[in-house]
Amino acid sequence: MDWFRLFWSAHLFLVISIAHFASRIPSKMTHKPALFSPIKVGAMALKHRVVMAPLTRGRATNPELAPTPDIVEFYAQRAATPGTLLIAEATYVSERGAGVANLPGIWSQVQIEAWRLVTKAVHARGSAIVVQLWALGRCGSRKWLAERGFDLVGASSVPELTGEALEYSGLTVDPDEIGVVPRELSTEEVRQYVRDFAQAAINAREAGFDGVEIHAANGYLLDQFLSEETNKRTDEYGGSVANRARLTLEVIDAVSAAIGADRTGLRISPFGVLSRDDPGAVEQHAHILAILERRARDGDPLAYVHTIEHCEHGRSAATGAHIIIRRATDFVGTIWRGAWIRTQGFDRESALEIADTDPRVLVGFGRGFIANPDLVKRLRRNLPWNELDESTYYTGGAHGLTDYPEYEG
Repeated sequence: MDWFRLFWSAHLFLVISIAHFASRIPSKMTHKPALFSPIKVGAMALKHRVVMAPLTRGRATNPELAPTPDIVEFYAQRAATPGTLLIAEATYVSERGAGVANLPGIWSQVQIEAWRLVTKAVHARGSAIVVQLWALGRCGSRKWLAERGFDLVGASSVPELTGEALEYSGLTVDPDEIGVVPRELSTEEVRQYVRDFAQAAINAREAGFDGVEIHAANGYLLDQFLSEETNKRTDEYGGSVANRARLTLEVIDAVSAAIGADRTGLRISPFGVLSRDDPGAVEQHAHILAILERRARDGDPLAYVHTIEHCEHGRSAATGAHIIIRRATDFVGTIWRGAWIRTQGFDRESALEIADTDPRVLVGFGRGFIANPDLVKRLRRNLPWNELDESTYYTGGAHGLTDYPEYEG
């Protein structure tokens, strides 16, 4: 039976050899987190799904409200991982749409040239950058606007009674400005804002941005038109879900016509400053999303939709552990089927989970990027984060802006 022993010895040797060889080959079943996989967002090809959310920094301290060299360095640092999408801070579409000092605009040639230095620095590192476009409406400063020959305006003559919208962006609110009644925009003035957004988008492309994000969130002008609380108009821009959505949709149309829908994103906050206690907020935003999805199916999709999660922080009654309670923005994804950026309250674990759950999702980080210029690397390698100094958010200068270190090692 020597032949039998020889056969089984050879068979066993073959099995062991194959097993050893196979163990040295990476398994095809090894999980690669979706958060670090490539995705195409409109005209932009990204190498991962970590997005730098728009961050108001209050560093446009010159009379022109233009980005400074410190801002150029700030964005360049955070573009260090190639293929990253950066969303530049909220930027005024026009002087009439401004209203707070030290925040940048993009209506003048001086501003365009200053922004070009930012986009050039980001592109040199192999990353993409879009700029968030906004107008403040009733959230502006009456004094600041009056000095420049403009009125404080809004969707309707409904005053801001808390200052919460600006506080949400981290800006100091003058108590004397609380409760000031804005002048209701005329129908023609509303249409002028549509033109302002379109021109700002054209200027953004001239400055080298890969696209723009239309800011229709957090209680600012476009959001003021979306909310029943602040929109009491009786013309075609108020009185119904469709009419309240009209300005935002007209801005989307004008911007898309100017630079392409594939370079246009939209930011909304269904449970934000004006919407969280509004029973019609979901219906209002669903109306816009349904129209955008229908257009996408007809071959003209926006680059992305960006939602703010509006988390509530608390502690578990059972364990005392810190917990984050998210509002139900899931309805957005059931209507809009394109690229979807979700921002606020994410850490590494929750970002990995949500990206793995939905292949369309990108995850936005705000404060994480403030303190960690190399945040993508830290997320990928599960490295510790720098401690954030909130006292330097809006103080001006390089401290707290460009002096956070990268991880060594």
